[in-house]
Amino acid sequence: MDARHRDVLVAVIREYIDSTEPIGSRVLVRRHFPSLSAATLRNVMADLEEMGYLVQPHTSAGRVPTDKAYRFYVESFPPPQSPKAAVSGEGLPTRRPGIDGFMERTSSHLSSATKLTGLLLAPPLKQTTLARVDLIPLEDDRALAVLVTDAGWVTARAVTLDPPLAADEVRAVGRELNRRYGGHTVQDVLDMETAPSDPLDALHTRTRDVIEQIVALLRGRTLYVSGAINMLDHPEFWNIDTTRELLRTFEQKERLADLMTALAGGEGLSVTIGEENPVAEMRECTLITSTYTYRDQVIGILGVVGPRRLPYPEVISIVNETARHVTDALSRVRQDLYLPS
Repeated sequence: MDARHRDVLVAVIREYIDSTEPIGSRVLVRRHFPSLSAATLRNVMADLEEMGYLVQPHTSAGRVPTDKAYRFYVESFPPPQSPKAAVSGEGLPTRRPGIDGFMERTSSHLSSATKLTGLLLAPPLKQTTLARVDLIPLEDDRALAVLVTDAGWVTARAVTLDPPLAADEVRAVGRELNRRYGGHTVQDVLDMETAPSDPLDALHTRTRDVIEQIVALLRGRTLYVSGAINMLDHPEFWNIDTTRELLRTFEQKERLADLMTALAGGEGLSVTIGEENPVAEMRECTLITSTYTYRDQVIGILGVVGPRRLPYPEVISIVNETARHVTDALSRVRQDLYLPS
């Protein structure tokens, strides 16, 4: 693709993002290329169509960009700023006590700042390594399960003891769980308990219910979704059938969490456009995500969902800055516990 083809393609993409209407040669002459004739621009657009970057939805209509065009557009930007760059913090949520609330506010910030649907997947991710597992006696028939990753991230939840156990028995169970799970990834533990080597050993027979609750805590991932209704502001989603399927997908948080977890495997920023999306109901969408870290380890991912027709530089900047802000805020966490809902 030569410079003229690149310039015309970028102009078509930007015009279409602004107008949502197919772009014709007259618009390009008037707004971008006054020194070129409409016939020349039609020939260039025809070339771009043959290359798979543009499509003509109707005979005699203008052209609209394809997924391939949006991919070219995204990759033509300079790389995002280094994660170590300063974060302005303007408009971003503050980390008041309680990380759960901070993450919920971060998802809402992504939605309001982009006018799209904000997503944030909280830890733990399956490749997180557990450093310690503790079981602390509480009153009555309850105990506090505390999971600490090798990055120092702490997750805690009360579990029910059935049958009830004495305090010294609870601590003994905790020591055995720590011996078995410590140093293993969350996925290792899930695999270990899905098919235990000896389901009749003393730990499983006496505390099976406790183990199931801890496994549920490890398997569970809290996904915050904000601003799903914003999708209705975009003409691409005015078709009721398309929108119904998309909104139903937003309600199926386990599928979204699986997708976000997979994207978190590629550390940093990711842009998934249209047909690149493995979730069929989201193939009219673009998903822009970025991982966030704690002590240099990826522990979660956040981002936005919107139409393929997006102001990519602005949205990428917001997502990237928000991820840096979350990383910066979490770097100052010392004693807060993450209590997943």
